[in-house]
Amino acid sequence: MNKKLLAIAIAGVLAAPLAQAQTANVVLYGRINIDSEVIINQKQDTSTASNTIKQNIYRVSSNSSRFGMRGTESLGGGLNAVFQVEYAVSADNGGGVTGSRETFAGLQGPWGTVKWGYFLSPYDDIQAIFGSAPTLQTGVLGSASMWSNTGFIGNTTQLGSFDDRVGNSVRYDSPVVAGFNGSLQIGGRDPAGDGGSLTEQRRHGVVYSLAGFYNNGPIQAGVTYETHNWLRDSTVAANPKLQDWGVTVAGSYNFGIVKIGAAYERLDFDIAAGGSLKRDFWAISGTANVGPGQLYVAYWWAGNGKGDARCVTTGTGANAVTTCPRVGAVTLGADTKADQWEVSYTYPLSKRTLLYTGYTFINNRSNAGYNFHVNQIQGICTGNGASCGSAAKPQALVFGLVHFF
Repeated sequence: MNKKLLAIAIAGVLAAPLAQAQTANVVLYGRINIDSEVIINQKQDTSTASNTIKQNIYRVSSNSSRFGMRGTESLGGGLNAVFQVEYAVSADNGGGVTGSRETFAGLQGPWGTVKWGYFLSPYDDIQAIFGSAPTLQTGVLGSASMWSNTGFIGNTTQLGSFDDRVGNSVRYDSPVVAGFNGSLQIGGRDPAGDGGSLTEQRRHGVVYSLAGFYNNGPIQAGVTYETHNWLRDSTVAANPKLQDWGVTVAGSYNFGIVKIGAAYERLDFDIAAGGSLKRDFWAISGTANVGPGQLYVAYWWAGNGKGDARCVTTGTGANAVTTCPRVGAVTLGADTKADQWEVSYTYPLSKRTLLYTGYTFINNRSNAGYNFHVNQIQGICTGNGASCGSAAKPQALVFGLVHFF
């Protein structure tokens, strides 16, 4: 009899979480995005002999593949509790990291949504207006190799990127009213993982990001602004608090058979030795319905780094070496600009399965070193005022498959 009572008690304990999950309307979801890539790069970092070989690579890459769970619970009066936990999935070589993607809990009502956790900022949202949406804005075909200063290895907000998840965040998204909506996010620092460092916490490092959008009929438009206050470490004791900011304006018009998008971005970085480093970016893209799929063509251009910061020359004569301020992939000086061409085609096999192919080419000038923003190639020549000669010119030919579940 005692065994029966024990069995009933255990069943009750196990059933309680299941009943709660059903009440909360929990949904499992995900996608596997994987491709074959042929990578060609004409110039490497010559600081070590192992990097001087011309880099031609075949590889299989996972592009922001994920698995997650999300749910809502009605609290009455039009108020809902919402949550999400999302895992990164390394579909190319196995593995994943718990909660390493959009993970949060929040409240939702007629007034909008507020959530707490770890997620992309509103600055990222504007990418859908001009970016590589048919290939999901990720992988080497993603549209952030130059936009948002994300095309460098280690691309975090702490190092000057504006397209990254921000930990310790609170975000508010307004409802859509007559086609307009807005978002505001504040991300603090704490000494743990992507949340920042103890030093950043002590100097009150913080990220502010806000955006406004209009989407009605054939017109899409948006403006977004983000500032990173005192995140990057300064090497100058007298100037320990550096501020970075970025603003992007974008718009598109859908003519029916083709949508034309365009964007402009200005980035501005404080330099520890004094002055600032600025960079302009322009983009134009076209997305057309061709047969059953979508053709995407884009041209992106990043200008020379400019501003009132100064390069530093050490040594004399033939031994003179000039080093210019660099933040992420943005470098001060002449021949630090780059442009990128891209064409892709996405073909739906079903509502949940896509095939795609594409080609992209980053044309770095002699002192530039822009890289892909996801699945970067290693050892790329980075410029920074020391000439890269013929420069890094990474190219990629891609064949991929996406399955949503």
